[in-house]
Amino acid sequence: MILLDIEGTTTPISFVTEILFPYARARLVPFLQREGRAGDAPAFLAEMDRDSKSPALKELQGRIWQQGYENGELTAPLYPDVAPALVRWREQGHALGIFSSGSVLAQQWLFRRSSVGDLTPYLQWYFDTLTGPKREPASYTAIATIVKTAPAEILFISDVAAELDAARAAGMRTVLSQRPGNPPQPPHTHRIIRTFNEI
Repeated sequence: MILLDIEGTTTPISFVTEILFPYARARLVPFLQREGRAGDAPAFLAEMDRDSKSPALKELQGRIWQQGYENGELTAPLYPDVAPALVRWREQGHALGIFSSGSVLAQQWLFRRSSVGDLTPYLQWYFDTLTGPKREPASYTAIATIVKTAPAEILFISDVAAELDAARAAGMRTVLSQRPGNPPQPPHTHRIIRTFNEI
């Protein structure tokens, strides 16, 4: 199995920070007003300011982004090597999954309305922080249990060394995605790739 992070791995970080986050923030209050939850807005805005990984916030952002994808205001840019790799890996018989701090709903819509069309048929699994924090080995152990695959048979690809450290501690194989614009990582011993063509 190949398990993928999104931000900085399949999709530029700038899409998340410069497009998705501002899009959700600008629409949060009216969205909550329509649901009769305007009183929740200050707390959610404060969580956004902290870049909280709260499942409730991530679910709310996902629902707002869903509307943007559905009405055509949002299209997710993918690195050019991503779609061919997903096709190739599936043809080779690999199961494919996503583990991201964004909600499962947000993940599904990102790949459904990507710059190269709907890629969800290639993805079997989606995991978010309801599974556990991305920097905790137990989260990766849980994923391996859910997909009924030994950790050693799972390759996790991420742009964050601390996440890879956690996955390796759980027994998974790891690769660091070093894409243009990704922040530098502290010293580590993970294999580095710059394109999925290297896998």
